[in-house]
Amino acid sequence: PSSSTMKTRVITATVSNPSSSTTSSRASAAAPPPAKRRDSKLWSETFDVRLGETQTLSPKEIKRQEAIFELAQGEQDLVEDLKLAKKAYHDPMLKLKIMTEQELNQIFGTLDSLIPLHEDLLSRLRDARKPDGSTEHVGHILTAWLPCLSSYTPYCSNQVKAKALLDQKKQDRRVQDFLQRCRQSPFSRKLDLWNFLDIPRSRLVKYPLLLREILKHTPNDHLDQQHLDEAMLMVQSVVADINRRTGESECQYYKDRLLYTEDGQRDELIDQSRTLSCHGELKNNRGLKLHVFLFQDVLVITRSLSLNDQPVSYQLCRQPIPIRQLDLEDLSDGEMRVGGSIRGAFSNNERTKNFFRVSYRAGGQVLSHYFQASDAFNKQQWINCIRQAKEAAAQTGDQAGQCLDTGLGGEIGRLSGTGLSLRSDSGIEDEKGIHLCVLVPCDHLHDR
Repeated sequence: PSSSTMKTRVITATVSNPSSSTTSSRASAAAPPPAKRRDSKLWSETFDVRLGETQTLSPKEIKRQEAIFELAQGEQDLVEDLKLAKKAYHDPMLKLKIMTEQELNQIFGTLDSLIPLHEDLLSRLRDARKPDGSTEHVGHILTAWLPCLSSYTPYCSNQVKAKALLDQKKQDRRVQDFLQRCRQSPFSRKLDLWNFLDIPRSRLVKYPLLLREILKHTPNDHLDQQHLDEAMLMVQSVVADINRRTGESECQYYKDRLLYTEDGQRDELIDQSRTLSCHGELKNNRGLKLHVFLFQDVLVITRSLSLNDQPVSYQLCRQPIPIRQLDLEDLSDGEMRVGGSIRGAFSNNERTKNFFRVSYRAGGQVLSHYFQASDAFNKQQWINCIRQAKEAAAQTGDQAGQCLDTGLGGEIGRLSGTGLSLRSDSGIEDEKGIHLCVLVPCDHLHDR
């Protein structure tokens, strides 16, 4: 992930974007125009609802109908996009042998299984619609359908691996050319393939918001009220469970990508971790790029490496730092020693901005690492995550650290990722790590 891409993970009503990780390090020669959105459709416009003396619906009921219609319209858009992903991307790449069937299965995961699921809900909502376009009850439809969302667990859990493989395959010229042609075609609305593959996750985390909007405009004495309350509890539970499982999958993926240069770097706190609070690219005070992982109870400092066309790996540079032994200090802009020269407190040089320090005691010495974030917002995300990790560690004592409510998965930077989080862009970012072909000794990376 790039320095501007440290994801924060939001676990309550979010599903992480494999979330994890990155934006392609190769920029196309001519960037395509911004993505186009579909024209929004309103219930009152679709069914020509006329306001006036003859209108029998109250303003509140009209808003309720708009919310129900938005739910149905979103299902229709989703079904169209999922079918498009298969027809315009998966099938042609398979037929033209741009990727192998095994690679496409890894990237697209169980996407096919989601299409009939949403076609079913769309059909039920349409059947419940009266000839005048209004819908009396939707609560019972949702309580009967929502358990089907468990099908999202394997899809979302696969997103980290899917994104990593897609980023890797984008280095292939044939893949790159095919995806670029698709993005420049009208059917794609200027979205790339990952945008389409991430649409199900985006839809999943929107259900609580859609239900809340319907509930907001449903009178307390309405027969739908009880079923909608039930549906709200159900969807929150389902999203939380998928988010937890997706977070565990993402955590395991990155644990498997860690490279240890010596046995002493292996730490049971890493092995025991089931959640990854955040991760992303930072620089040290010498300007060297690092990829830092904040697991639930331990901070891990690495360099990202590309080896023989394999997914990016992460070589540990120093001993992992237990969160309970870590001290955090926010540094003011200008008070850093950078690249061997001292910058004064009044310096406005970019190289002295957005630093923070973590310190810990080892072998009777106090050791420190200085980290520079890409900007002030990115720095604050790191600081917040580390503080929450310290608070959680203090609360749990010697027990396993608890999952932080900072985002599903999370690279810090653009709020994108695989967690079920309410992020507007595609979630997982593209990997922008240092691409080296050999393991690099990291003794020189320690800041002090």
